[in-house]
Amino acid sequence: MIPDANYQLLERELSADDPWRLDSSSFEQERYAQMLRMSRCNGDVACALEVGCAAGAFTGMLAPLCERLTVVDVMPQAIERARRRTRKWSHITWMTSDIQRFSTTERFDLIVVAEVLYYLKDIIEMHAAIRNLVSMLAPNGALIFGSARDATCQRWGLAAGAETVIALFNESLSEVERLHCHTESVNEDCLIVRFRKPGHSSEQSNVGQ
Repeated sequence: MIPDANYQLLERELSADDPWRLDSSSFEQERYAQMLRMSRCNGDVACALEVGCAAGAFTGMLAPLCERLTVVDVMPQAIERARRRTRKWSHITWMTSDIQRFSTTERFDLIVVAEVLYYLKDIIEMHAAIRNLVSMLAPNGALIFGSARDATCQRWGLAAGAETVIALFNESLSEVERLHCHTESVNEDCLIVRFRKPGHSSEQSNVGQ
């Protein structure tokens, strides 16, 4: 679960007109452009999952690529803002849920989870969330992960960031591409990684263990 202090932080940030400068920052626009490029790498996407929608900036970019898009966020305010922003799209399903508890029988061709997992309490909870995400990814599906780096997250008082989470994903998925996106600002320094889930059952036997 997201600790109360982080939940309250998210509430405050979401009350701003442009939370996290997602629409005005050239760094964020470059980050989105790279995530979108990676999302296209597997071709057409029948079914996608976005974990953490913030105010819907990336949701609006992702929606045209997918036949169906499920969006999950722990913050009702984020869901409401993103829903308003993307109201022209009728193929989006919205879910307010903690990612550790979110469950569906659907298997996704694409999962995007960016700047989310570091809000969890500790590495144990991050690992649980990762196992849940991997279980929902279809064989040969792509997972796009983005996060501020470990040192940045720890400076913010969070448990861990990109390097730690990437190592956990690599226990179950195959890393295909890694990109370092940064500026001179110490707070604008992230890694973006595209993973693939092995397509053969024998390769997936240790997933979730």
